[in-house]
Amino acid sequence: MRQLFLFFVHALLLVVFFSPLQAQDFVVDVHPAKTVQVIRQYRSQYPDCNLTIRYKPGTYYLDSTLVISASLTNGKGYTIIQGAPNQTTTISGGKALTVKWQVYKNGIYRAPVNISWDFDQLYVDGNAAVRARYPNYDTTASHYNGYAEDALSKARIASWKHPVGGYIHALHRAEWGGYHYMITGVNADTSLQLTGGYQNNRQMGMHKTIRFVENIFEELDTAREWYYDKATRFLYYKPAGAKAPAADIVVSRLSGYFIFTGDASAPVQRVTVKDIRFTQAKATFMETREPLLRSDWAIYRGGVILLDGTRDCTVQHCVFEQNGGNAIFLSNFNRHAMVLGNRIQQLGGNAVAFAGNPDAVRSPLFEYNSRQDFAAMDTARGPKTDNYPDSCAVVDNLIHDIGLIEKQVAGVQISMSAHIQVSHNSIYNLPRAGINISEGTWGGHVIEYNDVFNTVLETGDHGSFNSWGRDRWWYPNRREMDSIAALYPWLVKQDAVYTNVIRYNRFRCDHGWDIDLDDGSSNYEIYNNVCLHGGLKLREGFDRKVYNNIIVNNSFHPHVWFKNSGDVFTNNVVMTRYKPIGINYWGREIDRNFFPDSAALATAQANGTDVHSAYGDPQFANPAAGNYTVRNIAAKDFTNFNQFAFGVISPSLRALAAKPLFPAPGSSTEATTASWQWQNGTFKNLETLGERSATGMADYEGVLVLKAPDPSAGLRDGDVILLIGTHKVRNIHELQQVLKTAVYPLKLTIFRNQQQMTL
Repeated sequence: MRQLFLFFVHALLLVVFFSPLQAQDFVVDVHPAKTVQVIRQYRSQYPDCNLTIRYKPGTYYLDSTLVISASLTNGKGYTIIQGAPNQTTTISGGKALTVKWQVYKNGIYRAPVNISWDFDQLYVDGNAAVRARYPNYDTTASHYNGYAEDALSKARIASWKHPVGGYIHALHRAEWGGYHYMITGVNADTSLQLTGGYQNNRQMGMHKTIRFVENIFEELDTAREWYYDKATRFLYYKPAGAKAPAADIVVSRLSGYFIFTGDASAPVQRVTVKDIRFTQAKATFMETREPLLRSDWAIYRGGVILLDGTRDCTVQHCVFEQNGGNAIFLSNFNRHAMVLGNRIQQLGGNAVAFAGNPDAVRSPLFEYNSRQDFAAMDTARGPKTDNYPDSCAVVDNLIHDIGLIEKQVAGVQISMSAHIQVSHNSIYNLPRAGINISEGTWGGHVIEYNDVFNTVLETGDHGSFNSWGRDRWWYPNRREMDSIAALYPWLVKQDAVYTNVIRYNRFRCDHGWDIDLDDGSSNYEIYNNVCLHGGLKLREGFDRKVYNNIIVNNSFHPHVWFKNSGDVFTNNVVMTRYKPIGINYWGREIDRNFFPDSAALATAQANGTDVHSAYGDPQFANPAAGNYTVRNIAAKDFTNFNQFAFGVISPSLRALAAKPLFPAPGSSTEATTASWQWQNGTFKNLETLGERSATGMADYEGVLVLKAPDPSAGLRDGDVILLIGTHKVRNIHELQQVLKTAVYPLKLTIFRNQQQMTL
């Protein structure tokens, strides 16, 4: 299958780059600013020609974004826009300035600069400076390169003379991405007037500690920080030493460099951008405001390169670095687009994002808690229009150190799309998922031969691969969802039409799951993957077939499954006991797996699974070198597969790509407290990532109801007790203490269906 896919890729490239000669072929050397003008000139004179626009080596600063419209292409001849082969052609989204620095005070210099546009990036000697911020930039900090609870304290706000135009960046309260706000004013009580916060689609407010502020003049107090005072037109900068900073600087200006704009009836056709380095685009976090379908995401439909209404277009062998927003965004109608052999790094947003238009979705819903009655639902199968990406590929790209500003990002993000191929990419060092599928519309994606690690570094409850499936049939209320799924089981695949395949990948997530199929993810086939740390999770959903995977030092995490889910988990190697949460039904088949010891197998068999499974040491061939080939013949139901085919394949990219940390085989268990029995119920502290994910809790404060007491009291299995009366219940000890003096009947505040309620 891999050979067949690579044949497909090579064949497509031959079609794009080496079409039979048309009337004429032209190669034109131009300045990038003249690109559109030259294409229009040649297309008007020679409509069917093959045209190569070539840029010489050097750095070019654009005054405006280059817009390639459908009228400039006709599908008969190709257009290639390329940099100098084997040399460096750089296109910057910034503006080069020469300034005259003056000594200001406290080691700070300033220069009069009349800049008419808003900019958020400053480059000194080619290196990005730090916009004045609190707390100061710290490369060792776990989040945001530094964060502080007192970033918004009254005392600190009172110390700012003119904070309007400053920014607040903060994690989501439950660590599901982030928020960004611009300060628009200060109230009499020193509280701030703000705009923003729409960047996350699960509104729960800012994290109470993980936040920082920037673009505040009073916070310019350390080396490499800068601030621009728009009122006085002075640029301030503090160099690392006593020497004045360089006279030549660059400030960001554009957020996008190429826009391909067409539609399904008249797409941009057969245009390739290749061999160009793109850098210094400004950030777009305040433009990230469009919610995706009931996911945690909001998006900005833009990037360094935007493909919006294209057919047979390619971005190849380019470098994207030091850009403030998305690198490549494929929006609305796109067919047969290729993102091939690029290096994408030091990025504020997503590396590659696909997002169809909601007008293609039947009965779309946008906020997590939204619902609709079945009677009012459009129940037809598949997309409503063709305004979405289909049959596109992301192949052989090196993606790392992204999400430096926005935290709800991915190396490859897929939403409202079909048949997206994601193959042989190396993706690492980012705050959330390496690869994310936002919902079931419309599936058919193939995720294969990727190397994805060092993920979920600044957020929580996620995985190196993450998906959601909050489609038409899915409801935030579990009992309502159970009823719909039982009455209309066919509805599950009306959006998730085609099976998603995840195979031959290597994943490592140290702060979540290696593979995380969350909230209703359905219609998946997952096989021949190596999971190095976080295990594999299947939350409620239907028709997931998981087989022949290696799960190192972890296990299978089934959460809150449906009756008659059709789920299969067979022929896998696990190295700890299963870790079920809220499982009353065990799917269609859980069997023929290989466990680490007899105790783990016995625990599974006690639940009625794994009748034919075995146990023992898998005897991996060479774990230190990343070779987890299983040599124990007792694992007879497992079939070995290639351990050295993950990640990028181009020699130049392979030489640059990092590798994950390969764990030595050993036991890995989550330490948990004992449960407590009371009134025929069973309770325990909320303390594992799995428990927090299954309940939807934002933190670990609460008592989990494993088995509810008398149902007439109102509690259900899986509830989390937060308060008794006005008394907080953060753990079993506090529950026991409150119950000693509580007055009956008890007033309980609980968390259920991802919202608080009172019993």
